[in-house]
Parts: sequence; structure tokens; C-alpha cells
Amino acid sequence: MPRLDRSLIAEAPAFAGLDGAALDDILAHAQSFRIPKGEVAFRQGEPAEKFFLLLHGRLRVTRLNPQGQQMVVRFINPDDMFGVAMAIQCDIYPGTATAAVDSLALSWPNSLWAGMIARYSALAVNAMRALGARLQDSQQRILDLSTQKVEQRIAGAVLQLAHQAGRPSAGGVEIDFPLSRQDIAEMTASTLHTVSRTLSAWEAFGLVECGRQRLAVRNEEGLQAIATGVEGA
Repeated sequence: MPRLDRSLIAEAPAFAGLDGAALDDILAHAQSFRIPKGEVAFRQGEPAEKFFLLLHGRLRVTRLNPQGQQMVVRFINPDDMFGVAMAIQCDIYPGTATAAVDSLALSWPNSLWAGMIARYSALAVNAMRALGARLQDSQQRILDLSTQKVEQRIAGAVLQLAHQAGRPSAGGVEIDFPLSRQDIAEMTASTLHTVSRTLSAWEAFGLVECGRQRLAVRNEEGLQAIATGVEGA
């Protein structure tokens, strides 16, 4: 198997502060694998045997609640570490990670995690920061669900995706992976009908541009006003 180049992970936040020798050591235990669009890296409830770093592509993380309803928890972006279940004392994967586009990732056996963070304290610190940020995001989503109108939640979700995965396009910013209206509904605890109606209205007002699993923000300030509840003020 060819030796992996340290440049693959040098920019990943999880490995910030590690020198070249440390990166080489970590990569020596990694395996690369492709996740074709629509395939899963792991499923909710499966034994958590590996942890991962996304090199290329996008993954959609979903969870089923006790009633069997699916929710989109988050999207995994390049350089994100994911599936680190043992860091939260969990022996199964709490969600399902599905490739939104053809993707490439690295994986490590869970058995290596304790030794890696013992040798490289920066890795432990970076992992805790990432978990803290995700916890904060989860708490914010719960607050939004309980206090915001559905249009505010949809606008906030679209803006977040545009900031995380946007690329400049004519007249705005286009989310650079296929995104369905059902995805947005599952992110915002809404319905497909409500999301479709809302996006169609926003498109008529020039706030967004929609296509088949395609979404571009045309007026970020207008969407921000809706997200914060100050439109028309």
C-alpha cells in the first residue's frame, strides 16, 4: 500500500499543532476508502469500530427518533473528523453517515484512539473543541426549534449551509452539493410542503434560486433578516 502523504491531513483542524513526524505516525495507521454517492460510511446502531476524516466530498448525517422519523443532524465537510463515538463514551454509531456526493475518507481502528491522544495532546484538545462546537450547535438547534418560526429556521439552515459549503456563482453563493427540499425539511423539523412553498416564495422575491437538488443564495442580507426575525422592521 502506498504511503499516504502528510499533506492530506495537514490542514485538518483535528491535527492542528502536530508536527510532520506526528502526522506521518498517524497516517501510518490510516486506510483510505471511497464512499460512492448514496452509500453509507456507517449506520445508526452499528458497533463503532472505526473513526474517520473526510478528505473530499460531503456526507449527510441522519438520525431516526424513537417514532421512526428521520432528521438531518448535520453535513460533514472536507477536513472534518467524524464517527468518533468513543470520544463520547458510545460503543455504537449514534447516526447514519451517507455520501451526498462521491466522497473519499480516511479511517482508523477505534483501538488506536487512546494511544493517539496519549501521545499527542493537541489531538485530544482539538477533538474536545470539535465536540464542544457540535454540542453548542445542537443546543442552538433545540432553542431554535422551540422559539423560532419555521421560516426563520429554514432561512438559518440555508445560510449555514451557504457559509459552510458555498461557492461564488453569478449573483450569489451556490451550495456546492446536491441538496433536496426534503433535506431542509429534516434539518428544520418542517414539512416538505412548507419548505417547497417557502423557497418558491423566496425565489419569486429574488432571495434564492432553486433547481433540481440545487440551491443558491441570491440575497444574503434578505435571508439574514428573515432568520433573525427583523424583516419588515
